[in-house]
Amino acid sequence: MALFDRFPGLFSSDMAIDLGTANTLVYVKGRGIVLSEPSVVAYHVKDGVKKVLAVGEDAKLMLGRTPGSIEAIRPMREGVIADFDVAEEMIKYFIRKVHRRSTFSKPKIIVCVPHGATPVEKRAIRQSVLSAGARRAGLIAEPIAAAIGAGMPITDPTGNMVVDIGGGTTEVAVLSLGDIVYARSVRVGGDRMDEAIISYLRRQQNLLVGEATAERIKTSIGTARMPDDGRGTSMHIRGRDLLNGIPKEIEITQAQIAEALAEPVQQICEAVMTALEATPPDLAADIVDRGVMLTGGGALLGDLDLALREQTGLGVSIANESLNCVALGTGKALEYEKQLRHAIDYDS
Repeated sequence: MALFDRFPGLFSSDMAIDLGTANTLVYVKGRGIVLSEPSVVAYHVKDGVKKVLAVGEDAKLMLGRTPGSIEAIRPMREGVIADFDVAEEMIKYFIRKVHRRSTFSKPKIIVCVPHGATPVEKRAIRQSVLSAGARRAGLIAEPIAAAIGAGMPITDPTGNMVVDIGGGTTEVAVLSLGDIVYARSVRVGGDRMDEAIISYLRRQQNLLVGEATAERIKTSIGTARMPDDGRGTSMHIRGRDLLNGIPKEIEITQAQIAEALAEPVQQICEAVMTALEATPPDLAADIVDRGVMLTGGGALLGDLDLALREQTGLGVSIANESLNCVALGTGKALEYEKQLRHAIDYDS
């Protein structure tokens, strides 16, 4: 083993991780994205010790369905680590799943972090990655990774605006010459949209639904604008009737979901408007020409690009692989580390 310790990079495959609130994606150098799984861990506590039972897809199926002895949680909240120990176990699991080879593989790992993450939160992420078996841990700001992944020419001396809507946060950034000119991180994302749907149904329909149902509603008929006919498509959902406590099924329409999502959508629009107001005039002129790029899973919400276009008057486009943009961008930072070294932070 001493030989392997002297050449730590020889037998390793360096990787980039998009450690998201909703999903974790792993990009391996030279191979692309090799893993995309929900950021969920299920464990049971015995004699005060947590024993991990399932991670990722298997654990997500357990959310909201576990007995008292088992807990299924998301160790990431609003883009940063909420449960240090569980996050470490999750990262270890994903590294082992990607590296099916021998145990001495110690990769260099680059992880993306929200622009608004505090030094303490950044240290927690770095420490978790190092404890999970990385020989070196670098951090890259999420807006830069998203813009690279969306194929934006961020190294040019022109203004580029990217809006990355993740599970826990929305990052709005103006980039030029390979770095951030202005960025704003708001704690609104896919999770907040799910919560808005749950509270709307509780308030308006006296129906209690779980997170999984709210997410299914959002991805099926979720929309950022009121449908033209005032109703839109509909779907049947099941939940618990709050008046008599028994399960029941109701029909909900797109118009109702547009009403439920009005507040989180407005917060995203306001964050974009604030960023435009703070942008230097010459870069603002570039953004008028180039428009705004939407990335992240939240960008797939129906008519969100139209809602933003109505508010800003700018052209709004959705990245081709919006779900994978941050992971692809973090991976490119790993592949072209010399050219992008100013964007990667290896200091603790």
